[in-house]
Amino acid sequence: MDEKELELLEDEDQIVVMSDEEGNEYYYREEMVIPLGDKNFALLIPIGECECDDEQCVCHESEDEDPDVYIARIDFDENGEEVYLDPTEEEFEAVRNAYEEMVAASEE
Repeated sequence: MDEKELELLEDEDQIVVMSDEEGNEYYYREEMVIPLGDKNFALLIPIGECECDDEQCVCHESEDEDPDVYIARIDFDENGEEVYLDPTEEEFEAVRNAYEEMVAASEE
């Protein structure tokens, strides 16, 4: 994803950039923040990186499906910057349950 595309996305949505151990960057859109206790958890949706215009390309096949959603705990570093971390199993289950309750309540 080039800088111009990233700037356009950042104007509209909260964009989270995460790196793996090898330095590869992955881009996510913060869909929602769920407060749970004294912590906040973000629901992150991957931003596709396909740049082809061919609608028949296999990279477009999953666009009609529900996207994968990742849960990350939002902490702060020594500079006050947000840091997105993997939740514990207990935190993950609690956030998932809270989200499911929110969805069920909105459907009523």
